[in-house]
Amino acid sequence: MAKTMPTGKQRGASFVLIPGAGGMPWYWHRVAPLLKQAHHEAIAIDLPGDDVNAGLDDYADIVVRAIGERSNVILVAQSLGGFIAPLVCARVAVRMLVFVNAMIPRPGETAGAWWENTGAVGARIAAAKAGGYSAEFDLPTYFLHDVPAAVLREGPSRPREQAEAVFNEPCRFECWPQIPIRVITSANDRFFPLQFQRRVAMDRLNADVEVLPGGHLVALSNPEGLVDRLLRVQGEAS
Repeated sequence: MAKTMPTGKQRGASFVLIPGAGGMPWYWHRVAPLLKQAHHEAIAIDLPGDDVNAGLDDYADIVVRAIGERSNVILVAQSLGGFIAPLVCARVAVRMLVFVNAMIPRPGETAGAWWENTGAVGARIAAAKAGGYSAEFDLPTYFLHDVPAAVLREGPSRPREQAEAVFNEPCRFECWPQIPIRVITSANDRFFPLQFQRRVAMDRLNADVEVLPGGHLVALSNPEGLVDRLLRVQGEAS
């Protein structure tokens, strides 16, 4: 259970949780109850990742509708969700933006171009060689290596596919909002290695990173640690 409990002004935030590729809200199913136990609202977004006709703007519309009239919103974006976050921030008032092992875009960049622009693939392969695991991507090696087997057994039989069209759509925003922005990274993320995330966060946001144990799917492998960190940064912005 999360150790950090909100008091005073920290009570009553709405954590809006954007998943990564595939858009499955199940990714947050271990995080949401811990946030609720800490007297906050947790809204896990369901995105139609496998819909070939849905794009980034459609995803952002879904998040905006989920936020509704809420004013005390902490927007949390994981992996590909980083490309949705700035679009949401341009449309509704958000108190804080938190990236979790996320793709951090530049204005007008596509998620497809992001890989070459940041050197993500080269960083992943270099980390694999240094770490002694396969440089060839597969789900068990890069996403599931630290997720408990019991969690995987209780989850969906297969992940939702992500339509490729989203990767060709420019992320249309002008600038980052004038709100606190935090970057949370996992020490053992094999997909976006720690040093790579540090470099991208500094380059694109001039921001340091918050490091916690876990892999790319840290909300599944270390939900307590992630919630502790979310509550801490939320409290800092109160």
